[in-house]
Amino acid sequence: MGCVCMKLKKFRYNDPKVLASHTYSKPFRYEEENHEVLASQTYFTINEVEFVHELFKKLSSSIIDDGLINKEEFQLGLFGNSKKQSLFTDRIFQMFDTKQDGVIDFGEFVRFLSIFHPKTPQAEKVSCAFQQYDLWNTGFIEHEEVKEMIMALLKESDLILPDEIIESIVKKTFEEADFKRDGKIDMEEWKELVAKNPSLLKNMTIPYLKDITTMFPSFVLKPDIEDNNNNF
Repeated sequence: MGCVCMKLKKFRYNDPKVLASHTYSKPFRYEEENHEVLASQTYFTINEVEFVHELFKKLSSSIIDDGLINKEEFQLGLFGNSKKQSLFTDRIFQMFDTKQDGVIDFGEFVRFLSIFHPKTPQAEKVSCAFQQYDLWNTGFIEHEEVKEMIMALLKESDLILPDEIIESIVKKTFEEADFKRDGKIDMEEWKELVAKNPSLLKNMTIPYLKDITTMFPSFVLKPDIEDNNNNF
C-alpha cells in the first residue's frame, strides 16, 4: 500500500471566508520554551527555530490566539475545516502532543517537526514511522491497525477500494514483514522491512526544512496515497 506520505500544502485557513466563520477570543498566552534550548535539543539551528515559530504562530492563532494549537486548529490547518474527523489527523496530533494534554505547545511542535529535518538520523525516522502505525501504542503493529490506517488514508484521498483488496494488501505486508510469524510486526521486524524497502522513509524528510530560512513556505503535514501496493 502507499506509505503515510507527508507533503507540503499551503494553509487553507488563509481564506477570509474560513476565518470569518470562527469566533475569536484572547485567553492567557502560553509561555514558550527558549528558542536556543530548542535548537540545542533538535536538528534545527536557532535561525530555523525562529522561522518555524512563524509557522507555529499562524496555526496557533487561527481560532484562539493563546500560543497553543488545539485539535480544531490542527484540523483547520490540514483541511480548512475545524470539524472534520480523521484517524490520520488524530494520530499525528497525538504524536505532536507528547504531554497528552490536548494541545500542542511550541516545544512539542518543534521537536516533532524536527524528525522530518534532512539532518535527522535515519533511526529516529524509522521509529517515528513505526509509531504512526502503532495506533494502540502496544509496541507492535497489528493487522487491524494496518487495515484501519489504509482505510483512513484512502478516505482522505477520496479513494475507494473493495475490502478484499485492502485485506490482500494487509496480508501481503505481513507476509513480508512478520518473519516471526506471530501475527504482529515489532520494531525489529519493522527495521528489517525498512532496510529492504528504503522508500518507506522517503516521506519522513521534508527538504524545505533545511532551507526554511531562505524560502519560508506556508505548509502543513497532510496524508497522501502512493500507487505502490508493495509497501505501506
